[in-house]
Amino acid sequence: MFRTALRNVLAHKARLLMTVLAVMLGVAFVAGTLVFTDTLGNAFRKQSAKGYEKIAVEITAQTGRGDTEGLPDSVVKRIEALDQVDRAVGRVDGFAGVADRKGKLIGNGWANSGGNFAPGKDGKDPSYEFTQGEGPTSPGQIALDKDTADKGKYKVGDTVRVATSGPVKEYTLAGVFTTDLGAVNAGGSLVLFETSVAQRQYLSPGQFSTVTVTPQGNASDDAVLAAVKPLLPKDTDAETGTKLADDEADMIKREMSGMSSMLLSFAGIALFVGIFLIANTFTMLVAQRTRELALMRAVGASRRQVKRSVILEAGLVGVLASAVGFGLGLGIAVGLRSLVGSFGAKIPNGPLIISPTAVLSALIVGVVVTVLAAWLPARRAAKIPPVAAMSSVHSVASAKSLLIRNIIGSVLTAAGLAAIVVGAGNNDGTDGRIMIAGGAFLALIGVIVLIPQLSRPMIALVRPLLVRAFGVSGKLASQNAVRNPRRTGATASALAIGLTLVTGLTVIGVTVGQAVDKATTDNIRADYLVTMSSGTSLDTSAVTALAGAKGVESYSRGQRAHFEIKGSNENVTGVDGKGFEGVFNVDTISGSLKTLPEGQLVIQESVAEDKGWKAGDKLPVVFERNGKETPKTLTVGAIVEDNEMFSSYVVDQKVLAPFEEKPDITEVWVKMAGGQTETNEQALVDSLGNNPAMTVMDKQDIRNFFGGMINTMLNVMYGLLAMALIIAVLGVVNTLAMSVFERQQEIGMLRAIGLDKRRVKRMIRLEAVVISVFGAVIGVGLGSFLGWAIGETFRDSIPGYALVIPWGRIGIFLLLAGVVGVLASLWPARSAAKLNMLTAIKTE
Repeated sequence: MFRTALRNVLAHKARLLMTVLAVMLGVAFVAGTLVFTDTLGNAFRKQSAKGYEKIAVEITAQTGRGDTEGLPDSVVKRIEALDQVDRAVGRVDGFAGVADRKGKLIGNGWANSGGNFAPGKDGKDPSYEFTQGEGPTSPGQIALDKDTADKGKYKVGDTVRVATSGPVKEYTLAGVFTTDLGAVNAGGSLVLFETSVAQRQYLSPGQFSTVTVTPQGNASDDAVLAAVKPLLPKDTDAETGTKLADDEADMIKREMSGMSSMLLSFAGIALFVGIFLIANTFTMLVAQRTRELALMRAVGASRRQVKRSVILEAGLVGVLASAVGFGLGLGIAVGLRSLVGSFGAKIPNGPLIISPTAVLSALIVGVVVTVLAAWLPARRAAKIPPVAAMSSVHSVASAKSLLIRNIIGSVLTAAGLAAIVVGAGNNDGTDGRIMIAGGAFLALIGVIVLIPQLSRPMIALVRPLLVRAFGVSGKLASQNAVRNPRRTGATASALAIGLTLVTGLTVIGVTVGQAVDKATTDNIRADYLVTMSSGTSLDTSAVTALAGAKGVESYSRGQRAHFEIKGSNENVTGVDGKGFEGVFNVDTISGSLKTLPEGQLVIQESVAEDKGWKAGDKLPVVFERNGKETPKTLTVGAIVEDNEMFSSYVVDQKVLAPFEEKPDITEVWVKMAGGQTETNEQALVDSLGNNPAMTVMDKQDIRNFFGGMINTMLNVMYGLLAMALIIAVLGVVNTLAMSVFERQQEIGMLRAIGLDKRRVKRMIRLEAVVISVFGAVIGVGLGSFLGWAIGETFRDSIPGYALVIPWGRIGIFLLLAGVVGVLASLWPARSAAKLNMLTAIKTE
């Protein structure tokens, strides 16, 4: 039986090609994911270990806790004087953005950083290796990392404009260095200042945020830590370099695990789609070999041997496809690494990691998926009676088996749809979505089971249109599409799965995006929004500069703060009360916003109703500064409709000033006379000193800022689901190719009675389009339903949420399904048209 299985695999190479491709693509996705994440994790772990290689202890000052400002220079000197310590280096860091020759920011904002150059007695800082010049030794000098210097085309001696949270300043470039800092590798930049300059910008004179300690001689990390701890002020943390390296390695492992799980889930979807293609292939192969298998039974082969023979064929195909797929997966891993680099991120150098786990996983996944998919066809093959050898008629499904199939499918679908509806009604969010996920799985399986039964009535609806438009070719195509409902159903199921996911994601994305966009346009009067490119706080000088810009009608900052009210710690937004109404559309329920500049409190309606507060109430609140609590009584000046642009509590920034040494200003909203114009935008840019670290967004930029991430996520999801759709397309090609092979005699007869080559090709193409669009309609319908259900679980958390069915995109999906059908039919249609009619007629 092994020889028979091997012979059958070799005899049906062409027919098994699509199966090999499907398994190969799925395995490649799995292998590429595992190898890529292993390689990435290994490279970052080595980089992390290298960064802590010479550090015995790292001390961090918790500057946001209590009265701690930082670690004073005197403490650093006392640490360095210890017998166990060779050197103690104080570090201070924060945001720094470098402008290129055109004034644009170099790097991606959030990863742009600045720090201090800390030379030893030899004048060198061991953390950086200079390729040009030297480190900054005077307040007017800086050093840049090599990538940033190259991007800005700067060389030693050039003047460089650098922005921090305050005004832009000019420095002389003293040197260029290389670094393995993660932020730089992620596409950011690093600016080194002279230590006193960095301290003034990021902390305060004579203070450091971290101190790294290197050991003297053979002193152990634990010994250094024990010696250092008694010298440390309160609110500081100290850890050994080994512990920090291990912690960072664990963090990297968790992050890589999360990425791997996400990518593997999409690989699983691709393999699940591939199951239908594999099952279809072996079903057709078994049907074509009915007489052969029956003769084997007649000469003594048992049912178990026949079943084992078919499963063995699948196993051989799985091994071959897995081996090729793993090789392709290595290419995918290399490609992903290059792709990450093309987005500006730099992955540390390191070899491609091919672990035994990745190899075995790819092999096992490929073989198991192939064997499982072939199990039902193998079971059917084993049931072929020897008497079937006397007939060339393929066995058809019994009425009983079809009835059982339809009952099972109906029960699963009904249970799945019920679970989805119950989950949609669950406002707890996570629990509801878990129930919807389970219901979606059941419903999808149920629909897949029912698809053969659904194919006849649904395709019958379009038959008159096909006949009217394409004549006899259309009539034959519609009849062929339902000739074998199970085959049509399995082929359509693959497309249905992919489009269910794509449509569901699209419905959710478009609905949420429109709600966010509506909230943005309805709630904002401002023409411009100013933020830091890094996402850090704006300096108060930026607010002052914007207020004085030519053409400004009104402005208001968005300042984050918090207070305790009625025993609960709450976020509060600090604004410029006089300009608040000028930049936001705010509907007042009671009271007046005119009280806001007077120091009164504005509360959103939902909170006021929940707490039972009304305008005029006096509320006791507690502010905190440097660990000291200060009670204060605020009067409720106005209750306003809920608005996502600010928090539930709003006060004038003057109320917060005594409690905020350095205000956390995240944004400034500006309304201009004459609205949005190039002149007005330039006036704002000029007022900020053409600061490359500050972003001035117009109304469209604001909409993109709040809703653009949704489209980005959708595009990523589309890309990851593309593999499943490619496999579904292969399924259509495979089905049509097998169908043409089975119907050689029939096609020969049609040619003999006058159906020319052109109409034969049209018949095959229309058959492919019908099957593809049928699967797409099922997927679009189920996906839209799922999108609605998932949206219901978080509609209360998104103001203005209303279901949007993106008919335009759905139309594109259906059109693409038709195009897929046409493309998939090219080879089968050409093969059918090239058949010699006399030879085909004689074929059994």
